[in-house]
Order: sequence, then C-alpha cells, then structure tokens
Amino acid sequence: MLKPADPGPDGPYPEQGKRIGELVSQLVEDGKAYAQAEINVAKAMVEEKVDGAKLPALLGLLALLFLQAAILLLGMTVYATLVSRLGPFAAGLISVLLFLGIAGGLGWYAAKRAKDLL
Repeated sequence: MLKPADPGPDGPYPEQGKRIGELVSQLVEDGKAYAQAEINVAKAMVEEKVDGAKLPALLGLLALLFLQAAILLLGMTVYATLVSRLGPFAAGLISVLLFLGIAGGLGWYAAKRAKDLL
C-alpha cells in the first residue's frame, strides 16, 4: 500500500496562507480597478451628454431672450394703443396691471403644479 507524503511541519499546503493572502490582495486590487473603470465610463457618458446639450441650451437661452423682447414689445403696443384713448397714466396703469395679472396667474399655476409634484 502507498504511504502518503509527509506533510511536514507546516501542514500539507505550506504555501496556502501566502497564496490566499495574495489572491485576496489581487481580488481587492482588481475590484478597485473595476470600480475606477466604471466611474470613468460613467464620467465619459455624462461628459458626452453635457457636450451634446450645450448647443440646445444656448439656443433655448436665445429663444427666451427673443421671447422676452416680444413680450416687451407687446406691452409697449398695449400701452401705445391705450394712450390714445385713456391718456398716459391710465394706459400705463392698465398695461402694468394686465401684465402683472398674467405673471401672477402663470406663477400661481407653476406653484400649483410644483405642489402637485411634491
């Protein structure tokens, strides 16, 4: 019958503790590298989306500026139309109240929608 090999003073696997430690260390390092790679991928995706959103955001800002100019011209037109009938003070007062009412209504509606979301 065959006799098993002498395990020696450190047991049958003298290098086992060292190898497991090295494997765990390598596993931790691989995990860190994987996490860093995932972070880099996420950063690249966000940067790509931000770069793609720059032009639409700029165009939207320009559209808002032109909208503001149009609303200003509308207010001036309302004032000019009312001046010939009511005089400068009454026309100015009515124009301001009209546009404050519109702004208040829009603000109230925005607040109501925001409250519904929360």
